[in-house]
Amino acid sequence: MNQDAEKKKRFAVPHVYILLLFLIGIFSILTYIIPAGQYNMTTIAGREVVDASTFHYIAKTPVSLMQFLTSVPRGMQEAAQIIFFIFIVGGSFAVVQETRAIEAGMGRLIKAMKNKTIIIIPIIMIAFSLGGSVFGMAEETIPFIPIFVALCVAMGYDSMTGAAVVLCGAGAGFAGAFINPFTIQVAQGISKLPLLSGMSFRLVMYVCMVILATTFVMRYAHKVKKNPSLSSMHEFDVTREDSIDLEELQEFGAKEKGILVVFVAAVVMLVVGVIKFGWYMDEIAALFLGMSMIVAIIGKLGFNNYAATLGRGMADIASGALVVGFARGILVVMTDGNILHTILHAAATGLGQLPSMVSAIGMYIFQCLLNFIVPSGSGQAAVSMPIMAPLGDLVGVNRQTACIAFQLGDGISNIFTPTSGYFMAGLALAKVPWSKWAKWILPLIGLEYLLGAVFVVIAQMIDLGPF
Repeated sequence: MNQDAEKKKRFAVPHVYILLLFLIGIFSILTYIIPAGQYNMTTIAGREVVDASTFHYIAKTPVSLMQFLTSVPRGMQEAAQIIFFIFIVGGSFAVVQETRAIEAGMGRLIKAMKNKTIIIIPIIMIAFSLGGSVFGMAEETIPFIPIFVALCVAMGYDSMTGAAVVLCGAGAGFAGAFINPFTIQVAQGISKLPLLSGMSFRLVMYVCMVILATTFVMRYAHKVKKNPSLSSMHEFDVTREDSIDLEELQEFGAKEKGILVVFVAAVVMLVVGVIKFGWYMDEIAALFLGMSMIVAIIGKLGFNNYAATLGRGMADIASGALVVGFARGILVVMTDGNILHTILHAAATGLGQLPSMVSAIGMYIFQCLLNFIVPSGSGQAAVSMPIMAPLGDLVGVNRQTACIAFQLGDGISNIFTPTSGYFMAGLALAKVPWSKWAKWILPLIGLEYLLGAVFVVIAQMIDLGPF
């Protein structure tokens, strides 16, 4: 047993903070090796971009030990707006979840549809996909997983189906999101794009991703109900003691309906505010904070309970939010050492010999691989977009296309990679081993990667803008 424990420790996946500190250290060392260089900057249509014809080498400015050690706090300061935006949004949604209005609404739906079990699957998956798309539902899926696992087993499916309707639904919405503040809005903010630009394209992307995931899960569920022995979880599921009583779910009354109306109204105001009034992160955070106050009043949480819930929601998301600051530290040392533009110049020289379409696909593949190391959406945006956006300017790939490549590369593998904390916690609650889940979902992940590549190609072909 001691040997098994030691083996598990030896193969433990490093924490994302350790990985990012390691990367900061690597890039600090590279400032002693890579020549320092700079592009001159120019302003085009009110945005500052590099002038591709002005690259020149300058005297080396290697990063000192103190610069390395201060890179994280300086990164926190530079990314403060994004970090606190994530805190406010995370805390606000914790207040909504505390009222259990969403859970009550789903319970009402399940009870209404319990005699039409196969129809429940697409309805529930679409509901979770909207959560993934609109407010980046990820950790918030965890409480629902045991409920839907027990429900699906009771309906004659299996625990794999129960976990899938939640994880695959929210995952498809997250990957093909059209609003998600933690990925789209952060990436577009870093890239200086108008927030929520490219909405129509993303809506099509969202619909296609959800149809693919829903079809995959429904086909599997139908086969398992017809022949339970096809399920790799069948032997375990027949011994399950956990069950669900729909009558014990919270009542979906006037209070819960009111909370959901306020939530939907906030989403509509978000879209209108961003598109019509040019709202940015401060205004969006204010909107969600105001929504949480109204929800707390309707839900009768009380002043202290509201404050405690808001704080707990911020605390729960703190680790992910602070990843943005750690990730920004990489950019800080690259800027201190003046190697960012040198790396951009080298990448642009190589990719510049290739068609811009190949460069766009290269960006997509890079983001797909990076997500296995940095599974945080906002953290990955902070790591990659400061490089990908200007690189796109140099090789003829629109910044919007670079954001699409990031969004898809970041979102697809979140329900596959073992470095994704909420996903592994969800599987643990479902009592589904990762090895069985990986074998089952690998075809879907492969299809989603291919679909993502198609959208990146289309975005580049149609010159998706505004720039």
